[in-house]
Amino acid sequence: MTQLTTLEKTSTARRSPSRPQRAVTLNLIAVAIGLALWTLLAVVGVQGLPTPLQVAAKAGELIADGTLLEDALASLRRVLLGFLLGTLLAVPVGFLMGWYATARGLLEPYVQFFRTIPPLAIIPLAIVLLGIGEVPKVFVIFLAAFLSSVVATFQGVVDVDKTLINAARVLGASDRTIFLKVVVPASTPFILVGMRVGLGSAWGTLVAAELIAAQEGLGFRMQQAQLYYDLSTIFVGLITIGVLGLLMDRLLLLAERHLTDWQERR
Repeated sequence: MTQLTTLEKTSTARRSPSRPQRAVTLNLIAVAIGLALWTLLAVVGVQGLPTPLQVAAKAGELIADGTLLEDALASLRRVLLGFLLGTLLAVPVGFLMGWYATARGLLEPYVQFFRTIPPLAIIPLAIVLLGIGEVPKVFVIFLAAFLSSVVATFQGVVDVDKTLINAARVLGASDRTIFLKVVVPASTPFILVGMRVGLGSAWGTLVAAELIAAQEGLGFRMQQAQLYYDLSTIFVGLITIGVLGLLMDRLLLLAERHLTDWQERR
């Protein structure tokens, strides 16, 4: 009887699709539904709305003449640089704030103050202080990524289970060992979530950042297209930003699953 039950469970597991396969299937269904709704809205006459085929044709033109690749690389370079600099600074600052009460008292007011100010509001100041080159563009993206990541890292350190820390102290672990072996692993999920939020914020400020006297980039191309009411080019820019952001987010998600494989997941 037990063997029969085991065989039935094995057979059922083989018949049912795995979670990744099911997720991919649902994603494809969602994309198909979205394209169908988009086409329907364009056909029934929403003013100026291009169809998916028209946008695809425009994307083909921009790919053929190299414009889309140049703009995508320029925007990707700015986002990556700002995001990496923001994250690299946010993680140690967040650890300092979470582990040392003195550092928390000194830094938290500034972090919370600037967190309430949209990074886009810093653009006029950035232009005045940093000029109109690449530096102010990267700076506002850096600020968006930093503020999201530093708060997540700080919260991760603060929320570490005190029972784990006390147990490590009872076993004779030093503060350094507790920090490296208990606090860092326990706060890693928070850090990675903060990085994902920071990545979204970085892409979200990209278009505004490229208003600063840019000559290339997806945001710049969309602004130019707006002047000529070229909605197809605007859609190509939006979709490209979304796809690049989604791919980068999936990479962070893979890193999260690898680094936190000890966590129970649904």
